[in-house]
Amino acid sequence: MARRALITGISGQDGSYLADLLLAEGLQVAGVVRGGASRELPGVPGAVTLLDGDLSDPSTLRAALDEVRPHELYHLAAPTFVPDSWEDPSGVLAEIAGATASLLAAARAVDPATRVFVATSSEIFGDAGHSPQHERSPMRPRSPYGVAKLAAHGVVGTMRERHGQFAVSGITYNHESPRRPQRFVTRKITRGAAAIALGLQDELVLGDLQAVRDWSHARDIMRGARLALAASEPADYVLASGVARTVQHFVDAAFAAAGADPGGRIRVDPAFVRPPEPTVLVGDPSRARERLGWRVETPFEALVTEMVEADLAELRRDAGG
Repeated sequence: MARRALITGISGQDGSYLADLLLAEGLQVAGVVRGGASRELPGVPGAVTLLDGDLSDPSTLRAALDEVRPHELYHLAAPTFVPDSWEDPSGVLAEIAGATASLLAAARAVDPATRVFVATSSEIFGDAGHSPQHERSPMRPRSPYGVAKLAAHGVVGTMRERHGQFAVSGITYNHESPRRPQRFVTRKITRGAAAIALGLQDELVLGDLQAVRDWSHARDIMRGARLALAASEPADYVLASGVARTVQHFVDAAFAAAGADPGGRIRVDPAFVRPPEPTVLVGDPSRARERLGWRVETPFEALVTEMVEADLAELRRDAGG
């Protein structure tokens, strides 16, 4: 029989790319969805079985595990917009740390051999004090989101050490794609560059252009998740490009891909500028490279171009050609 995989967060960019990968490898794939499993999800292959589930209700997560009995569980679902975590810290902790603990315990109860990947975040490092960060770097998160992800990371390690559970924490850095929601700055940039190139928009309003990020393609990060669960032993992995780039770099690449000149088109709004970050969050993927043979395959410029081309096509379609 084919191996079975269950993905939480199937409706997000990561879940849809992971589903593509697993189906191509011949796995049976099911995904957990909040608010109605019968609906079609953009980007999610029709071959994926959808199940109802809610991060705030552990019984629904256990029910999904009981139904699928997966060989591999990929826990990707979580609130993803870091600034929102300041509005509801307790809810973010419950949906990230609480749901991770519930899933790990349920997976062990249903089948102790289930391999579990939990997506954590570079936000666990916060003010780590050095850059780039690796798996043993100090972890000093600076937001409720980072605190919650660190708690989830800790639960993974504790369950692995205490029970011998095959559990992996994937410490993911910024990763993007055309499937990224438009509220994120990268899609705001590619959408804005495309709209300006088509004469549909006059300017693009952003925050700090010198803010630094470590960007990769979501498809590459999910390939890392797959390799981590295929390894002979469980371990935690930083999944990142290892290259620091500014928002300005992203803007320049996006306008170049759109064939437009950003000169005079970019306006910085102080309301969007966050306080300076004491530590630049750039990942050191050496462990993943050495143990898994993983590396980023999509160059930065190709990632940005793919996003811009998708936005150009969608805007042309919406404007009737």
